[in-house]
Amino acid sequence: MLILLLYFMHGRSGLQASETLTMGKDNTSEMQNGNDKKCLGRRVLSAGDLVQGRLQLNGSKGVYSGRKRPLWWLFRHVRSIILTILLLGFLFLLDSFMFSIFHSLHHLTASSTQSEGGRIGLVNNKEERRSPVKMYDRLLNMAASSLAEREFKQDALRLWQEPYSRAASKWKPCADRKSAEVFKFVRAVKLNDTGYILVSANGGLNQQRVAVCNAVAVASLLNATLVIPKFLYSNVWQDPSQFEDIYEEEHFMETLKDEVNIVKDLPPHLKLLDLETAGSIVTDADMSKEATPDEYIKTVLPILLHNGVVHFLGFGNRLGFDPLPSHLQRLRCKCNFHALKFVPKIQETASLLVKRIRNHGGSRSMLDKQLLGNFISHNHNELLPMNTSTRYLALHLRFEIDMVAYSMCEFGGGESERNELQAYREVHFPLVLERLNKSKTIISPEELRRSGRCPLTPEEAALVLASLGYKHETYIYLAGSEIYGGEYRMQPLTTLYPNLVTKEDLLSPIELAPFRNYSSQLAALDFIACATADVFALTDSGSQLSSLVSGFRTYYGGGRAPTLRPSKKRLATMLSENKTIGWSSIEERIRKMIDEGQKVHSRGVGRSIYRHPRCKHCMCKLH
Repeated sequence: MLILLLYFMHGRSGLQASETLTMGKDNTSEMQNGNDKKCLGRRVLSAGDLVQGRLQLNGSKGVYSGRKRPLWWLFRHVRSIILTILLLGFLFLLDSFMFSIFHSLHHLTASSTQSEGGRIGLVNNKEERRSPVKMYDRLLNMAASSLAEREFKQDALRLWQEPYSRAASKWKPCADRKSAEVFKFVRAVKLNDTGYILVSANGGLNQQRVAVCNAVAVASLLNATLVIPKFLYSNVWQDPSQFEDIYEEEHFMETLKDEVNIVKDLPPHLKLLDLETAGSIVTDADMSKEATPDEYIKTVLPILLHNGVVHFLGFGNRLGFDPLPSHLQRLRCKCNFHALKFVPKIQETASLLVKRIRNHGGSRSMLDKQLLGNFISHNHNELLPMNTSTRYLALHLRFEIDMVAYSMCEFGGGESERNELQAYREVHFPLVLERLNKSKTIISPEELRRSGRCPLTPEEAALVLASLGYKHETYIYLAGSEIYGGEYRMQPLTTLYPNLVTKEDLLSPIELAPFRNYSSQLAALDFIACATADVFALTDSGSQLSSLVSGFRTYYGGGRAPTLRPSKKRLATMLSENKTIGWSSIEERIRKMIDEGQKVHSRGVGRSIYRHPRCKHCMCKLH
């Protein structure tokens, strides 16, 4: 349309000029600008002619040249030129306006579609939420200012050391020692006197690890032979890994051979036995969650003596911590801290991972030797002071969607988040919803948070680290599965601490390829990276990984492996004052909370021996 308009306007002006200025007898004149083209009768002016003010019409006699009177021509046609320019400008603005309207309508339609799809699954919801999810904007701003002020100050040494290292260093590993009580027990009892125990453990890496240690203790309790445990395939974990894919079988059997008979398979005559028909299958429903030794003796031992074999199907936390004979407690510690050694494939890749986290720093502790075996780096002596460039803090964020949904808490995501988590519960936790519907008392999300039953968000973890004094450039290794909400949820943490990495960042796709589709083996890499860290920070004390890692650091750390354990209940109380509390007050209260969690205590009654190994059954205390 614009081209036609120009052609019309310019053509009309050219026509008027031609009629006025063209003289001579011949109707045909030749162009003098170098072209061979001929125009019959009249010449239509080009846009270039108008702009440059050159009108050249050559004929035989009486020819007029525009070069002689350019100002006169421009004055005569100035109105046409101005109108043309104004019209073009108006059409350009109209075109831009219409494009803007159509673009906005398209964007609105797309957003509406995403909003409808966001109720279906996590991926769509991530697309819908364009801005980071924050609950404590004011505190985050204060934390950022605090980190900026601390930028050029020297790191406080206390951040990287246990505050009660002298008391902690008095406890030494000794679960592998044979006490007089054990010798007496071994001499009095003939091993493998009752039959065979099969164990099929469920869950992920850390749940299975606890199950194996409990199975060793039960086999010793019942004086039975333990068959190398099997790991059940879970639709949640989707990992076909078996014991020999994760732990060294020969080392496991050799370490425990003096106390428990362990074999790789059942004898041929028992393989043919239909265990279900014979009544030899024992499930979690048949045993208490933390069963006592007496329950095993009354319930399981008769089956074992009658059929010669018992299969614990789905075996997990089915052996209590107290009361339990001392030699069984010690045996569980020995299994966990000495007998379960990761296979060379895992150790080698974990060694590469730790080396890159430390910027090629070398071995420094007993933790390295225990977890990395022959693959430890020897660039530095064991107890050399740590260089700032090689220090790193490992953080286990238990903020996956299953944990978030199961908690029944809210995390600032509004109606969209509530709908998404409810949809997830309906698919994965129908029994929980059924129990809630039957319950007469419903606990509100606010009350759940006040009681410390909500998992910490990445934002809350960032506030804890900033309050303790960890600087902006602190190197952080993030362990765990995919964080619920992805980068939108992680943004407060990554803004305050940009040097945050995962195993996927530090290992190439080729190096990770042998572990793809094996979640337990990937979890083993996280286990080692967290256990060997300069500082380990957990956000959920109920997590099996956090529990076992902190126990390893206590057992092998020698008072040089600090673990940060925030109290979710106390933290929730502080953060509930986020609109009025000052940053100095937050710092003081959080530091006090962490300091109290680092005090050296011996294991209390009923507490996990895997997490709290400071007791006479696992560790020896020097006076």
